[in-house]
Amino acid sequence: MCSAAAKTGLHGIAAVERATGISKDSLRVWERRYGFPAPQRDAQGERLYSEAQLRRLHLLKRLLDAGFRPGRVVAAPPEELEKLLLQARTERARRLGPEVVTAPELAGYISLLRSHEVELLRQRLAQAIIRMGLAVCIKELIGPLTTEVGQAWMRGELQVFEEHIYSESLQQVLRPAIHGLERATPPGGPRVLLTTLPGEQHGLGLLMVEALLTLEGCRCLSLGVQTPPSDIVLAAAMQRADIVALSCSGQLPAAVLLDELRRLRSLLPAQIELWAGGGSNALRRCPAGVRHVSDLAGLASALAHWAARPRPTGLA
Repeated sequence: MCSAAAKTGLHGIAAVERATGISKDSLRVWERRYGFPAPQRDAQGERLYSEAQLRRLHLLKRLLDAGFRPGRVVAAPPEELEKLLLQARTERARRLGPEVVTAPELAGYISLLRSHEVELLRQRLAQAIIRMGLAVCIKELIGPLTTEVGQAWMRGELQVFEEHIYSESLQQVLRPAIHGLERATPPGGPRVLLTTLPGEQHGLGLLMVEALLTLEGCRCLSLGVQTPPSDIVLAAAMQRADIVALSCSGQLPAAVLLDELRRLRSLLPAQIELWAGGGSNALRRCPAGVRHVSDLAGLASALAHWAARPRPTGLA
């Protein structure tokens, strides 16, 4: 919670400034000029902001960072702010376009791994995230590079310990980026539980998905790999998950994977969506009630579908 006042669901102006990055002066000016926010007052006359106002202020900050002027967005209702934010993301993607990483560039990263220049490999990956932006870097560099590392290992060009070094390096680079995003994630986004089924040992796909979903405003919890379906169901209930997302690289036989997906779908409450993505060809035959997310780029459309689905009356 932002402050002691937050125990009642209300937040003081200093706490709101810290949580959103919007200055106290701006909050006061918007209140006078646009009529929002409209805080309550405590016995001493100090401003107190509700959870709903705090969520809306988080949206406003993201739009201001995207270049919108306060006069355009401050007085707009939350549903319009969501639409504007989606439009801003779409326009930015259209304007920047994909940054294509060439085969020789991927080979350069593999060469660093094979020559055991671990610190340099981590530095290059961290610099790529800063240069390209996290989302583009994952989709255009880290995703293809992870595939290439796996294929190089299967061809006998990399040792098991070298693949492990790559996995650990990627963890060390991506985990701090995710933690930084979590601190700036506004409340109200879907809660996503991430894991793999027993027999599915690869967790890098989970890490990439967690980063991209956090960028989209989700609150993610990763259980790591190889979680039994009964434990997934229990964790989803305890964490009040909206979505369970599984990474399926292809280690499980197709028939086993599809049976496990059917079983998990039958155990989960209907209101919790079940997503499955990764390199397994069996996912093209996903059972009913399981959403196949074909690649990292498909996460945004899957989230849009989740946001548009009808909600039972009375559910938050």
